[in-house]
Amino acid sequence: MMRRILTLTLALMLVLTMAACGAQTPAAPETPAADTAENAAVTGVEDGVLTVGMECAYAPYNWTQMNDDNGAVPISNVPGAYANGYDVMIAKKIAEANGWELEIVSSAWDSLVPAVQSGSIDMCIAGQSMTADRMQQVDMAGPYYYATIVCLTTADSEYASATSIAELEGGSCTSQSGTIWYDSCLPQIPNADLQSPAETAPAMIMALETNTVDFVCTDLPTAMGAVAKNDSLVILDFSGTPGDFQFASEQDRAENVNIGLSVAKGNTTLLNAANAVLGEMTEDDFNNMMNEAISFQPEV
Repeated sequence: MMRRILTLTLALMLVLTMAACGAQTPAAPETPAADTAENAAVTGVEDGVLTVGMECAYAPYNWTQMNDDNGAVPISNVPGAYANGYDVMIAKKIAEANGWELEIVSSAWDSLVPAVQSGSIDMCIAGQSMTADRMQQVDMAGPYYYATIVCLTTADSEYASATSIAELEGGSCTSQSGTIWYDSCLPQIPNADLQSPAETAPAMIMALETNTVDFVCTDLPTAMGAVAKNDSLVILDFSGTPGDFQFASEQDRAENVNIGLSVAKGNTTLLNAANAVLGEMTEDDFNNMMNEAISFQPEV
């Protein structure tokens, strides 16, 4: 009898011990690396390709040509066409410095910032001024060029000898849409006959060459590129004089003449990669590159 009680007691203890072992809570598994990667910020270059948007119609910053002369890059959404110009040269430097393949996408001017915001392009390099309004929408690296605001007219124009914006009074004029030139500069000219904005830089130059307007407002590189292809055009540069276009402050002026490239808000990977390249360059480097671009710019 005692032996049976002892046997039952031992069996009961064994059952309780096994139950206790089974009740222990297992350690939580580590989060798989794939889950961590899914939560990481998207930079746009995970595939090793830097997709850059530009108009491909804003010489000498960027333009379209039908061959790969002078280091032109294929335009991915325009079969058989190639992009070249100052912006392409800058894009190539950034891509090469980081071991990325470069893809160029052609886009309308007004679509560039939305394309960056939506992620359909990684970066916009398109001659954009680093304005406070623009930098509320995207992050901007740079400057990658220091521009000057000028006017452009014809050599036989009554305005060809103007030395201030006051002497452009009453003239018919235009500029490219969505720019500080059209929105803020031309309205400063007394009694300016402001025509509808041009959709592109070539359209703006064409309006001048066909005498649709007396003068246009643009930046110095665009004007230099136009003059290089048409020696009947004259640049009116009032910078550094009391007769220049005015801004609320020097900081405001700098925002509108410094040219930067844009990435999506918070994309520090691309922002830092661009600034690392641009930070190694001087203003002389920028000017020399721009002059090189102008030297092989095709006819507008």
